[in-house]
Amino acid sequence: MSQHFDALETRAPSEREAALMAALPVQVAHAQAHAPAFAELLKGVDAASVNSRAALAQLPVIRKYALLERQKAARAAGGSVFGGFSALGFGKAMPRVFASPGTIYEPEGTRGDYWRMARAMFAAGFRAGELIHNSFSYHFTPAGSMMETGAHALGCTVFPGGTGQTEQQVAAMAELQPAGYIGTPSFLKIIIEKAAEQGVPLPSVTKALVSGEAFPPSLRDWMAERGVAGYQCYATADLGLIAYETSAREGLVVDEGVIVEIVRPGTGDPVPEGEVGELVVTSLNPDYPLIRFGTGDLSAILPGICPTGRTGQRIKGWMGRADQTTKVRGMFVHPGQVAEIVKRFPEVNKARLVVSGEMANDSMALHVETNQPSDALKARLGEAIRDVTKLRGDVLWASMGSLANDGKVIEDARSYQ
Repeated sequence: MSQHFDALETRAPSEREAALMAALPVQVAHAQAHAPAFAELLKGVDAASVNSRAALAQLPVIRKYALLERQKAARAAGGSVFGGFSALGFGKAMPRVFASPGTIYEPEGTRGDYWRMARAMFAAGFRAGELIHNSFSYHFTPAGSMMETGAHALGCTVFPGGTGQTEQQVAAMAELQPAGYIGTPSFLKIIIEKAAEQGVPLPSVTKALVSGEAFPPSLRDWMAERGVAGYQCYATADLGLIAYETSAREGLVVDEGVIVEIVRPGTGDPVPEGEVGELVVTSLNPDYPLIRFGTGDLSAILPGICPTGRTGQRIKGWMGRADQTTKVRGMFVHPGQVAEIVKRFPEVNKARLVVSGEMANDSMALHVETNQPSDALKARLGEAIRDVTKLRGDVLWASMGSLANDGKVIEDARSYQ
């Protein structure tokens, strides 16, 4: 059985780089012609000259908050919900549109394996003819569809488990006997623990592809002790698959459909190999042609090639956030969301959202300064947290003037060991 998804994975690095740099000016020209936002952002740029990493580094970085601002402005003016970044319009060419917290809207095109997830599934051990239990969300965010379309391209059948209903998830796994699980690592841990509590064996679930959260070695080892080999991939709703783990367990191999740069946070300047910086990605997806999209995530390039024979560039994986945006239980929480919550309550002087605990067992609490603490206000704040972030959070009172005057509205106090 082949160890690699296709021949692209084992190309000579020079061959891959030549192919990417040949595709780059074509994608820049396509974005200028078909995505109005890039027609403006890259005005005056000679697409044909953007044929090297040095030339690419001269283009502006488009960060998520800027994309969000353009989407909001366009929607307010009655324009494109995508802010001019999509090359597609509603209709047959776009069967689905998704929403990520913010709210940021993402299109899904019609090409098979649109999000390019099949490659990551193959590396995690999934093969054609298997059943996959998919526990990513199927509503609002694209995660469920990302994984399902990849599984179909690989030749697998999918059980759309989605999130929640833990006992029913266990029952479905026990009866359907899937080859493995796809979803967040924290939810798989919850399912395994529930199955053990109920005395229900899940012998068929021996592998997992996890994403949406950090996957620390401690949790990976915990799963391995229970017979599940877990592999992680790094993907976003904007870009699809960016990188994926292999059996070598040495960083993540960059996907064949993107160009990755590591830049100094807050700039567009590439850093030396091995130095930690913000991950900036150029997608070769013609439907949503994001050029130098700043993910806000920190990572670093690993030297050399993967021991599995995959010759693509490697990154160390997710190493934190370049800004205050963080992930809680697989969902992004933005500083702007904290500001939106506070705006709803004139009696709140200041607030800071603190995320604590360990990965896969985290919680968040809004620390609030107010002269008018009450149970009623606490309940209303809790409802606002759920409404804005789609997550539950506690509300804790802080004495006036006790929250640090450092501009921070989200504090990630979790343990990543």
